[in-house]
Amino acid sequence: LSNELPKKKKLALIQSLPIYSLQKGNLKELENVTLNIAVTGMTGAGKSSFVNALRGLPNDDKDAAPTGIETTMMPNMYPHPSMPNVKIWDLPGIGSPKFRAKKYLKDVNFHMYDFFLIVTSERFKENDVELARAIMKSKKLFYFIRTKIDNDIHAESHKRNFDERMLLENIREDCKVNLLRVGIPKIFLVSSFNLEKYDFQKLINTLEDELSENKKFALIQSLPEERPLLLCTTCLTWDSMRWQKTPNVFFLSQLA
Repeated sequence: LSNELPKKKKLALIQSLPIYSLQKGNLKELENVTLNIAVTGMTGAGKSSFVNALRGLPNDDKDAAPTGIETTMMPNMYPHPSMPNVKIWDLPGIGSPKFRAKKYLKDVNFHMYDFFLIVTSERFKENDVELARAIMKSKKLFYFIRTKIDNDIHAESHKRNFDERMLLENIREDCKVNLLRVGIPKIFLVSSFNLEKYDFQKLINTLEDELSENKKFALIQSLPEERPLLLCTTCLTWDSMRWQKTPNVFFLSQLA
């Protein structure tokens, strides 16, 4: 929703929303829901950049997670800049030859997190599969994130028969090779520097379908504010009347 709407039109839009009369008590309860997101994966896969992207921050922001080297030796929590109840955890890398998924999950206090995002910048490997299996056994949600897609496209774009759609499909299929052992893998191709492109919206849609209702509201609040299209699209995709209403609460403070 554009910030350039005339004030009268903004007010009219707010008053037209079904939740305009929603009781403040219900809204306060939703706003206090905590969402804990765990970001893990191989060292050098772009975990910290993805953490920053989820928080709407560039890598050089003073509050951004450090990037460039493996600085994460223990779970580091980064609150959303304007929604501190949404906590994004940058977990240690899983690239060690001595990696043991069960011990890793115990060390990072796996029970704290609502879901895991397993990140790689290349083909998913044995440690990713082992971790996914352990997460499955713990009854937690997990999703595979293939990062640095913009780098892949740049590297291939000079070729005479370059086809971006075909390249993305090939990357997706290549990622599946080692993941079929954990069922039908949910793989999302993303660029941390351009969330509007590729599969970020599909990831959000999937999370909407699989998170509990109160966690969905926290998720919507955490989406980077400079991406209103994602917010609007997400809001309109919910089928439940209850959830067609509730997310719009977020827009009220933005429009008023």
